[in-house]
Amino acid sequence: MRIRQYAWSLFVAQRYLFSKKSHNTINIISIVSMCGVAVGSMALICVLSVLNGFEHMVQDSFTSFDPDLKITSQQGRVFDLNTEAWQQVRTLDGVELFSEVFSGNVLVGFNGRQTPALIKGVNANYSHMTGVKTLMIDGSFMLRGGAGNTAVVGVGVANTLSLGVDFVSPIALFVPKRNVNVNLARPETAFTQHHLFVSGVFAANQPEYDDEIVFVPIDLAQQLFDYSPTEVSSVEIKVRNGNQIDKLESTIQTILGDSFAVQNRYEQQADFYRILQIEKWITFLILAFILLIATCNIIGSLSMLMINKQQDIALFFNLGADNKIVQFLFLLEGWMISVYGALVGLAVGVVLCLIQQYVGVIKMGEGFVVENYPVALQLGDVFLVFFTVIILGFLLASYPASVLRKRRITKSNEKGI
Repeated sequence: MRIRQYAWSLFVAQRYLFSKKSHNTINIISIVSMCGVAVGSMALICVLSVLNGFEHMVQDSFTSFDPDLKITSQQGRVFDLNTEAWQQVRTLDGVELFSEVFSGNVLVGFNGRQTPALIKGVNANYSHMTGVKTLMIDGSFMLRGGAGNTAVVGVGVANTLSLGVDFVSPIALFVPKRNVNVNLARPETAFTQHHLFVSGVFAANQPEYDDEIVFVPIDLAQQLFDYSPTEVSSVEIKVRNGNQIDKLESTIQTILGDSFAVQNRYEQQADFYRILQIEKWITFLILAFILLIATCNIIGSLSMLMINKQQDIALFFNLGADNKIVQFLFLLEGWMISVYGALVGLAVGVVLCLIQQYVGVIKMGEGFVVENYPVALQLGDVFLVFFTVIILGFLLASYPASVLRKRRITKSNEKGI
């Protein structure tokens, strides 16, 4: 019986929503309410998709530079690979490439200009470890040439020093000597100096990479900092099967213990991804608040409708309908305005996002990393926006419906019922 009553409420609510009212103002208010919800839903899904697009764009640049797994020491900057545990890690099933890395801060000089940098000593297979080859904008990723060792520098370092691949002069690396006191009369004696030519320039479109990193052979880096060939600052691993990253990360962590940190690509840039998520949620809350204001029109629409339908309400009560059924009728009315508005807005927003994602109508302009505005539509965002509108519509429609119930109770008490 109760199900039939609720079905009747749904039928009447649909008639009230789509039928022409005696006062045209009520139709206009209902349309404005629905359009407000639609525009808010469309704006919310479009903005979230744009944020996803920028996030994916930055993730791609990190993916081309960061390895699948990176291992660093928790107890110092340098550690020794000549141990049984590391031999076990090398032979693990799933490890496709195992690359030693030695990093350190240096001063790079060229034709009277100087800039601090981070040299990253890597071995010959490092170009297969990441997508750094795809980031080259000048020359090639080559660390040894006919003249000996060569370097690959970030575009920021190259611009600061005004150097390029075809230059006949080499760059100079200055590294402080270990356990040596600085002679104030001859301070240059406290530094190890090495000259090498530039073979390539890369651009990762990330300042922490482009403005700081200089790639050199790992044996040169170890020699400059006076460390043995088995001592490294980190180990980078390429996993054979991407689905096994989490499993391999756990296995390596178990073998090496808590003295080492094993990080996947997300964990290597955890702070950055956390900031992106915070930015996305803050944007969502701001737009959801704007959507809430637009949805407030439902209160006015339902209030006007209840005033217009007073005779119908009285008839429903005389026919035996109770407070809950009539209240549920107008609650459905407000809810349907939210649902239809959300569906229309999401449909338009999804179409716009797909057009931008695959066609690229809106351009970024010259000087940007990408030509078109990046957009990445996610199904989870669509459901998030839809359920947000549903909840807001339900809460706002509850107020006029509850007022109707209170008025009914008051009138009943006045009549002594």
